[in-house]
Amino acid sequence: MTAAQPEPHCAAALEAIFDRCFAESEATRLRGGVDEPLYVPASPEQGHAVIWYREDYSASALHEVSHWCIAGPERRRLPDFGYWYHPDGRSPAQQAAFERVEVRPQALEWCLSRACGFRFRVSIDNLMGEGPEAADHSRFERAVVVQANDYRKRGLPPRAAAFATALARHWQCRDPLAESFSLLELRTGQPG
Repeated sequence: MTAAQPEPHCAAALEAIFDRCFAESEATRLRGGVDEPLYVPASPEQGHAVIWYREDYSASALHEVSHWCIAGPERRRLPDFGYWYHPDGRSPAQQAAFERVEVRPQALEWCLSRACGFRFRVSIDNLMGEGPEAADHSRFERAVVVQANDYRKRGLPPRAAAFATALARHWQCRDPLAESFSLLELRTGQPG
């Protein structure tokens, strides 16, 4: 059985579910419709933080929520959680640094995708990258699989667990951590 591909209306459902889970308890909302994702912390002028995701892409929403679920209280006070970002066209060294910090959020995104019944695709976010190393990301893929299985073994961070439960309930999916994560599933969408 392959995972479903998100429909355009899924982004609105993700926003509604996120807001039900966290608008009051964490003073944070999820919103789409922007060209580039951005996390904006709460301010005196705006009493809640906003996780902005790209256009109406469900994968972007789940990815940005994953960063938020991992970020601690100090990082959630900083725009974009205080992370650096080099745009597409990164050098091999910049890409390696990007992949090191993306393992945890992408593994968490995979867990959340499973909770919705969506297929997860790893993102290297560097289509214009340089050098022959730019084409082989198997080490990154393996690291994402290992981290996803670590989440399966140890459990999800608390906010991610609450969101995954709400997603699975909405999409009537079973526990996203019920089965092991594999490289085969990552590459094909087929469990294995």
